[in-house]
Amino acid sequence: MKICITAEGKTLDSNVDPRFGRCRNFIFFDTDTGKYEALENPNTQLQGGAGIQSGQLMVSKGVNTILTGKMGPNAQQVISAAGIDVVTGVSGTVKEAIEKYWKK
Repeated sequence: MKICITAEGKTLDSNVDPRFGRCRNFIFFDTDTGKYEALENPNTQLQGGAGIQSGQLMVSKGVNTILTGKMGPNAQQVISAAGIDVVTGVSGTVKEAIEKYWKK
């Protein structure tokens, strides 16, 4: 399973970024291998549509679940249409967020 966590930095020790569409970085974590990839969010400077573009990025990366602080309605619509699960209200470090989600 591939999880995406919005992050302020590029490591598992980074804090979760509370924003989805305009977060600083996305960390893609593979639960099967324990490996991760950090990607700087290319949509942070868009005038509009950052959530939609970020949502489409999740689809193209094959994400199953997103962990973030909050997500706007436009992004949510793209994510829902793709069948991706979203967990909002996430805080702490990326590592803590993954561990908390995985214990569910």
